[in-house]
Amino acid sequence: MNADRLPPVAPEVTATLVEGLSPRLRKRLDAAVTKLAARPVHRDGDTTTIEVDDETELRLHAPGGVVALVEAITCGCLLAPACVHRAAAACAAPTADLAPEPAEQPTSEAAGPASATDPAPVAASASATHRTSVAASATAMVPASATHRASGTDSAVGPSPAPAPGLTPDVAPVPPETATPDQRAAADALWAAGAAVLEAGVDGAGAVAQSALLRAAHTARLRHLPRAAGAALSVVTLLRAARAGDPSYRTAELVTALAELLGTARRVATASGTELAAVRGRVRRPYSPDGSLRLYGLFTEPVVTDSGHGGVRTWVAGADGRLFTVGDVAPGGVGRALGVADRAVRLGDSALTHRELGRAGLAVSGATVSPDGRLGAGKSVKAVTARGAAWTEPPLAALWETPPAEQAARALRSTSRYADPDGTGSDLLFLDVELLGAVREPGGTCLLALGEGGVPVRLTAADDDPALAHRDNLALLAAAPGTRLRIIGRLIPAAHPRLTLLACSHPTGEGTIDLGLDRLRRADLPDPAAPAHFAPPQPAGPGAQSPLYLLERRVEQTVPAGRAALGMLGDVTAETRRIRRGGLPTAAALLTALCASAAQRERDHFGRLLPADTDGFAAYWLAAARYSAAVSESLCSAAWNPPGEVQGVSGGQPAAAARPAV
Repeated sequence: MNADRLPPVAPEVTATLVEGLSPRLRKRLDAAVTKLAARPVHRDGDTTTIEVDDETELRLHAPGGVVALVEAITCGCLLAPACVHRAAAACAAPTADLAPEPAEQPTSEAAGPASATDPAPVAASASATHRTSVAASATAMVPASATHRASGTDSAVGPSPAPAPGLTPDVAPVPPETATPDQRAAADALWAAGAAVLEAGVDGAGAVAQSALLRAAHTARLRHLPRAAGAALSVVTLLRAARAGDPSYRTAELVTALAELLGTARRVATASGTELAAVRGRVRRPYSPDGSLRLYGLFTEPVVTDSGHGGVRTWVAGADGRLFTVGDVAPGGVGRALGVADRAVRLGDSALTHRELGRAGLAVSGATVSPDGRLGAGKSVKAVTARGAAWTEPPLAALWETPPAEQAARALRSTSRYADPDGTGSDLLFLDVELLGAVREPGGTCLLALGEGGVPVRLTAADDDPALAHRDNLALLAAAPGTRLRIIGRLIPAAHPRLTLLACSHPTGEGTIDLGLDRLRRADLPDPAAPAHFAPPQPAGPGAQSPLYLLERRVEQTVPAGRAALGMLGDVTAETRRIRRGGLPTAAALLTALCASAAQRERDHFGRLLPADTDGFAAYWLAAARYSAAVSESLCSAAWNPPGEVQGVSGGQPAAAARPAV
């Protein structure tokens, strides 16, 4: 049985069914989920039937596509409704997305602006179940007594300043809004559930541990904490993928999701004002009025997700240089992505297709825009076709005038694993490069180019699907060393400059190429008969020799195997000594504290082991995860500076990330 064949189940339904099992049945739940996954499934309208055995059927009723009630899962066995089959079916099914917050939600910054929420937002990529992010950057070490969940100090909002001496304000200052007791309790439950997953690891975080996360997520949603609730659902989704052996699962993604969950839950108690609004998050993406816009097309990229969705996203720029997107993504895979590119854009009265919009222009009135630049397609939006602009003409030419290092820093702020989810900006870079040829790397072959200031940039294919043109176009460009191109790429955070190549100027200098949709031919190259050229090895960037990976691998090692695996490492003095020699004393201290916390087990007067300090270990792990991400981003930013102009890194220790916080 494929889990995707089952209808999604609401988190509270799964949690209620698991909580209703007896202790004996809970021990059998994981085995029941595995056994149920091998049984045939049939769907008839809103009802999905699983054949438990030759005489017993299990039914999931999903009116509207989601199993929203406990009573909607029924079983025909003799032990029903107290059987393990109902809970196993709920655990095997995908988790439904968060429902909108209750209508009685009080008016606050967390509810979003009272202005326009676009009734028909343009669909976005459905690949990511949750964009993991935490707003605060790393600034201080975790205290040794960090066993209290509410003792975090990473709040960027301090107490209100006192009035200057001799001045009496006419109106008493209003203290900033803080979390309610119910919200703090919900955050504590999320922390406890996340810490339990970290304690047990993937191998031990079965259906019961996942149920605790789902219950905590449901409670957090009711307490108006959708950001933390979404992080919990993301952790559950990744845990299930890991335990099922999903080839698309990556441990690094679960590390990020767990750090988002723990970090957000911890900050609820200390955040206030605007920071609290960011920590709470929003269920729906708000679309705000933006008046009239004059837009110029840049390029169109195909979007194909692991969840089976497909479509395109067209990027346009405003007269002031702001970037916007118009998308059309829905279930359908790569076939739909190729077909939608030639369909009309769903924006006002425009008859342009997505391919055409990438090279033309639009005049939009009544525009609505989300914080990340998505253009809404509501009924009030009017759009007509207008003249576009070449990449070498204003206003588009200005996008290539910003130094690459500044562009990389801006893109990192947008793509940071702990960025504010409502932050603006994009992860695109606009560069003028000279192609050098292909280079072989452990992960495959990429195209090497020389950017401004002599910075070598590695260009990779955005998607390896042979139905798309990315891979073939990259191979052809590797056969044209010396060609100068104006390119658009998406930043890949790494210790050396690296991009996925999305669009470029045509090698002949006429027009542009959408590298995922348009196919280059050998006749388009300056020397059509030239074979693929391999560039000589390039020197490593400033972060290539950083010993940070010694801390990163211990952070990742905890997730699949749990705290016990880290506690059995023994002496890590050699690793910490190497890290200190590399100029990262804080990383060395964090590794020492993390391993000591993992190994610490106290005994009572009778020699019996006391329960492990899961809270303290989770706090140290979170600090190490946050610190590693901050240093990695600093090294990535430094790599984009021209040789001899590396800034922000001294001895491998980024100044901005010297002391992390959780």
